This record gives sequence, C-alpha cells and structure tokens, in this order.
Amino acid sequence: MSAMSEKALGVAVLTVSDTRSRETDTSGDFLQQAAEGSGHIVHDRRIVPDDIYQIRAVTSDWIARDEVVVVLITGGTGFSGRDSTPEAMAPLFDKHIEGFGELFRQLSFAEIGSSTIQSRALGGFANQTVIFCMPGSTGACRTAWNGILKEQLDGEHRPCNFVGVLHGKSAG
Repeated sequence: MSAMSEKALGVAVLTVSDTRSRETDTSGDFLQQAAEGSGHIVHDRRIVPDDIYQIRAVTSDWIARDEVVVVLITGGTGFSGRDSTPEAMAPLFDKHIEGFGELFRQLSFAEIGSSTIQSRALGGFANQTVIFCMPGSTGACRTAWNGILKEQLDGEHRPCNFVGVLHGKSAG
C-alpha cells in the first residue's frame, strides 16, 4: 500500500455509457487500476446505459453497502444526447462537494481549454459514502485521479482529506 497506512478504502466503479463494453471500457479500467494501485479495494465494477434510474439503482445499492465508502463514476456528465449522470446523482447527495467540479474544471482547462465548461463533473456524499462523477474520457479520469482523488482518498494527505469523514462505515 502506498501512503495509505491506516486502511484501504472500499471502492466501486461505475461506467455510464450506451456504447462501452467491459472490453472497451478504458476509463473504468483506469479508475480500477488507479484505486488498486493506491492500495484501495475495488469491491464492484459495472457498466450501465445512460439512464437516470439505472444509474441511481446501481449507486443506491453501493451506498447501502458497508464495504463501499467511495463510488467513482465515469461518463454521462456532458451536455450531449442522453448525458444524465448529474441528474441521476444530485438528488441522492446528502451534501454536495462543489469544490470537486470546480477544481476538476480548473485542472482540465490546462489540458483542453475552454471545452472544459462542457463538463458537469460533480461530487457529493450519500450515506457516508463519497461519490465522484467524472467525464467518460480516460484522460479526464486521469486528470481527476492524479489531480484530486489520489490525495483526497489518502488518509495521510494534509491538511485534510475525505478519509476521516468516511469513519461511519467499515472501509476494508
């Protein structure tokens, strides 16, 4: 385990896509490998179509499970077609993490310029589970992980991180 000295976090990864399969889900692959590479345990990984109710159903199951304290969602955060991840997730949040979307777009601006305004990346808490919703591209997932999530899911990161507020559920 890297800097995670206390305990690994239980993670679930959801890809929201009408076109991806397990074989073509490079974003889900990246998030799973990045989480595991940081010493976390990926308990479940799924792909669902861009449908509000399927997204909510899978996520609701995870946030009800004690072993899942982090949900990473990739896809469905844009403005085109059936993109509906923000509409699916926002009503489930007990608290929103406004800074996640703000910082993601700031980091993304350095990579893709003003096109970053079309990202509706968001984060929040539901049932003591932290949820981060990112765009569907592997590059966007890499930006979110390397620029934000890796540190915020590390109990050693200072001055603060999200690990301490996940204490109400078991993590490993």
